[in-house]
Amino acid sequence: MARKHGQVTLTDVAKLAGVSIATASKALNSRDEVAPATRLRVQQAAEELSFQPNILARGLISGHTRTVGLLTDELSAARCAIPVLLGAENALGNEQMSVLLCDARGDAIRRRHYIRTLLARQVDGFIILGDANDVRPSLTRDIPVPVVYAYCESDDPADLSVIADDAGGARLAAEHLVGLGRRRIAHITGNPGYRAARDRAAALREVLDTAGLPLLGEAMFGEWSQRWGRHATARLLAAHPDVDAIFCGNDQIAGGAAEALRESGRAVPGDVALVGYDNWEVFATECRPPLTTVDPNLEQLGATAVQHLFALLGGNADSGVIRQPGRLVVRESTVP
Repeated sequence: MARKHGQVTLTDVAKLAGVSIATASKALNSRDEVAPATRLRVQQAAEELSFQPNILARGLISGHTRTVGLLTDELSAARCAIPVLLGAENALGNEQMSVLLCDARGDAIRRRHYIRTLLARQVDGFIILGDANDVRPSLTRDIPVPVVYAYCESDDPADLSVIADDAGGARLAAEHLVGLGRRRIAHITGNPGYRAARDRAAALREVLDTAGLPLLGEAMFGEWSQRWGRHATARLLAAHPDVDAIFCGNDQIAGGAAEALRESGRAVPGDVALVGYDNWEVFATECRPPLTTVDPNLEQLGATAVQHLFALLGGNADSGVIRQPGRLVVRESTVP
C-alpha cells in the first residue's frame, strides 16, 4: 500500500485479493476459469491500488495488445491525410484501442525500420495511410498481421483498400450544375499527375456527355493553388466570355477563381456558378460568396478503414477497393 502509483505490481494485487498471481492475471484478463466472486475481488483490489497493467506484457499473454500501427509517408505535407487520421483515431479510441503513428517521410529505409518497430511492439494490425488517394506499392508481404490501406490503393488486389470516391464526388458537382440549368461549364483543376485530378475531370465529362452538353474548352490542369485558380480563370474568360459555370478541382483553386470573376465584373452565382472540392472550411466558408463544394468525408473514410481492420482481426477475410462516397455541400456560390 505504501508503493507509489507507478510501482504497483500484479503481485501486490494478488496479495491484497488473497489469490495467486496466476489467478489475479486470469481475473484481470477476463478468463472464464475464474469464479465471478474471485474476479470481482481481484478487480476491487486492482482499483484500490490504482494498478496499471503492463499492456505489452498483457498482450504477450492474450495475443492482443489492443494497439494498431498507423504508417504514413508524408504527414506534414499531406493535408487530406489529417482528417483520415483523425477519423481512424476516433474510431479506435471508441473501442479503447491505441494508435502508434509513424511517419516514414517517403524514405524506404525509414519505412522498413518503422514496420519492424511496430511489429516488435506487438501491434494487432496496421493501417497504411496514403497522402494522395492514389495507387501505391503493397507492403503487406512484410507485415504478418492484418493490414488495411486508407486514402491510398494497394497495387495488390488481394489487399483491402479504402479510398475516396473522386469520380462520384465530381458527378455530384456536375449533376448539380446541370440541374441548375448551366450549359457552358468549364473545369479548372490541379496537377494531372494526381489520379484524383484525372478521375474528377473524366467524371465531369461523362455527366456532360449524358446531358448532351460539351465541356467548355478543355479541362485546365495546373497547380492546386489560388494563384492557378486566378490565372486559369482569367484565361478562361478571355477565351470563353460566355462561361456560366466552373467546376474547380479543389477549394483553393475555386477561391482564386472567385477572385478573378469578381475582378472581371462577373457576379457569382448570377453570371457564373462556382463549385469547389474538399470542403476545406478555411477556403469554402470564407470565399466570397461562400463556396458550394464536395466533401469527400475523409474522417468517415478513416473510420471505415478501422471498421474493416476490425473485421480482418475477427477473421473475416476481405480484399478489393472500397470507395467512400462524398456529399455535396451547397452554399451561395451556386444557389443565392
